[in-house]
Amino acid sequence: MRGALDEGIGMGIASWYDEHVVPRFIKCACSAPAIMALREKIVPLASGAVFEIGCGGGINQALYDPARITSYAGMDPSAKGLDYARSAAAAKGWQTDIRQGFGEAIPFADASFDCVVCTFTLCSVGDQAQTLHELHRILRPGGRLLYAEHGRAPDAAVQKWQDRIEPFWKKLAGGCHLTRPVGSAVSAAGFAGVTHEQRYAPQTPRFAGWMEWGEAVKRG
Repeated sequence: MRGALDEGIGMGIASWYDEHVVPRFIKCACSAPAIMALREKIVPLASGAVFEIGCGGGINQALYDPARITSYAGMDPSAKGLDYARSAAAAKGWQTDIRQGFGEAIPFADASFDCVVCTFTLCSVGDQAQTLHELHRILRPGGRLLYAEHGRAPDAAVQKWQDRIEPFWKKLAGGCHLTRPVGSAVSAAGFAGVTHEQRYAPQTPRFAGWMEWGEAVKRG
């Protein structure tokens, strides 16, 4: 009985941490200067009917150019993150369709969007390949995927630290992985015309600082 009680308390604390602490931690970490610099390169390029995966926190809202966008939809699994996103959208003063959901099963029809924005989200989805498949599915032919992510470093010494730290990091940071590839995963999902840049972020621990960003196109 005591063991079951202790287990229940532990699960309750973990659930409270995931629901209340993790969204705040992610909102803070994902608005660090090095990460914001990459968001500022990618997000203003969005145009047409736009979908943003991992929109919780609303961090990207200030970076969109409303003159370039005909509609905006977003999705995130976190209820608290969605509160931030909807508040940011309301402050921006534009109409949005922001829903709760997971990247492996995006609740929008095939070929619904001209542009998908994916920033610092592929690290934390349950199934990266399936999520990229879904992003490909909801894009119209010729539509663009704009992405900025952190992932697997190219250097063996850094990779060893990523492998060691990742199990603890995932628990702290809401399932965030340190060891996932980025550009190669985008290409493997069937996107064409992938333009790609990469580097270590300045003033960031190298195990979490390998950044890749760019643009990819769904074949017409």
